[in-house]
Amino acid sequence: MAAGLLARLQPGRDPVMLLSENSIEHALLQLACMYVGVPVAPVSPAYSLLSQDHVRLKHIAGLLKPRIIFAGDGQLFGPALASLDLTNVEVVVCENPPNAIPATRFETLSEARADESVDKAFAMVGPDTLAKILFTSGSAGIPKGVQNTQRMLCSNQEATLQIWPFLKDNPPILLDWLPWNHTFGGNQNFGLVLRNGGTFYIDNGKPAPGAIERTIENIRDVSPTIYFNVPRGYAMLLPYLEADSALRDCFFAKLELIFYAGAALPKDLWSRLEKLSVVARGGIVPITSSWGATETAPTVTSTHFPTERPGVISLPIPGTEIKFIPNTGPNTGKLEMRVRGPQVTPGYYRQDELTNSAFDAEGFYKIGDAGKLAEPDRPEKGIVFDGRVAEDFKLLSGVWVSTGKIRIAAIDAASPLIQDAVVAGQDRDEIGLLVFLSPAACADCIATNQSTTSPDFARDAGIRERIRAGIASYNASHPASSERIARVLLLSEPPSIDDNEITDKGYINQRAILERRASLVDELFSGGGSVIAP
Repeated sequence: MAAGLLARLQPGRDPVMLLSENSIEHALLQLACMYVGVPVAPVSPAYSLLSQDHVRLKHIAGLLKPRIIFAGDGQLFGPALASLDLTNVEVVVCENPPNAIPATRFETLSEARADESVDKAFAMVGPDTLAKILFTSGSAGIPKGVQNTQRMLCSNQEATLQIWPFLKDNPPILLDWLPWNHTFGGNQNFGLVLRNGGTFYIDNGKPAPGAIERTIENIRDVSPTIYFNVPRGYAMLLPYLEADSALRDCFFAKLELIFYAGAALPKDLWSRLEKLSVVARGGIVPITSSWGATETAPTVTSTHFPTERPGVISLPIPGTEIKFIPNTGPNTGKLEMRVRGPQVTPGYYRQDELTNSAFDAEGFYKIGDAGKLAEPDRPEKGIVFDGRVAEDFKLLSGVWVSTGKIRIAAIDAASPLIQDAVVAGQDRDEIGLLVFLSPAACADCIATNQSTTSPDFARDAGIRERIRAGIASYNASHPASSERIARVLLLSEPPSIDDNEITDKGYINQRAILERRASLVDELFSGGGSVIAP
């Protein structure tokens, strides 16, 4: 396959653009590209399949200027392909060629003869060779192409092996849905199996209604040794594990580590996982996390010692430095974290202005997150994540509000009814929440025949009262104006990927939601009829 690529492309140039869900073919093509120094750019399928205008996809294609675009299913990705300028572009598909678009079958790539040109290209691949271009959207919604070198990928895996030495004795077995266009799934998890000789089972489910059921059936077939997921994934998985002892025992049979990332794990989910672990195994399977970014491929810190609560992101992995900078902007009191190490990106692909602004004078990457030591006199106890530097705000009283802490506490207080929440209140007298309901909340409505005639679960009286009670309980122990939630608005419209309100993994963009739904923020603070005021 690498020979087939060399016949079409120049190593180090002409990235290959991938529009595909995780698949065997997707994996083979990525590895073939990296084998001979061809940059590979897996793009979020959501930009093709969920977007209506394909604006981000067109921006990415214009930045990459690919000579090959791979689409797993030509019909499925046909509308996205039709939105692009395909002049001098070879479209490669696994199945179902798109209508009116010439396409090459995937197998054709492997028909070329692998001669000495492949060996020469492989010999030219080194630590600074560009391996991948992964795209991430900032608060403005413009995709940034993060350059991932071979040094970044390899150093991450070597550091992980040093802090998780059990991988030497027991090669990992993964059952994983996390998308390979993202650094967590594509670098951390896929790379973990490559480095340590493990087994990777592609989970064709995901934490979403209509898809979580496939994950459940896959767990019956595969008992992982390490399980990776985002908090939303655990929130949807836990009810199944709690209701089905056979499923629970399959899940925990070989499990050595439960890993979460992307957001803090609410205490309620943490406790429920530990309880199931004790029942299934007679002891607690460690729950751990890490912290990083697409620009760090992905790990900066990782927890490799027992912790008793979520939020601790541990210590820098070997070879990595973190420095704390007192914030001198509007959000004083926060300590901004900056990163330097072999896993840090050299910059953004064909976006020099972004690259120049991303690093300070000492070469530290400005990641935009805040942190603090768990125990100031004992740094070996690790770092506690303290939210995004730019997301916190002041009330009219001049008091600072820590959005990250309040969001997690609110989700926990009303578990399992809240899928996610956005904290509002800048330049206002009090704090409010915009709330997206969880699938569990909607299912409860249907099960109790309370909302079968209307899809607007946000107005269901039972759900509203249970959330009111949960937030009231939270307020009883958080009476200060900087923490107390005065009002809640339940939203019917889900977050929009086209408007940059949510990523393909389900992470909320707080700033984008507050800007796009400014009228709902006004309704929240005017005390409209659909507002819950605990």
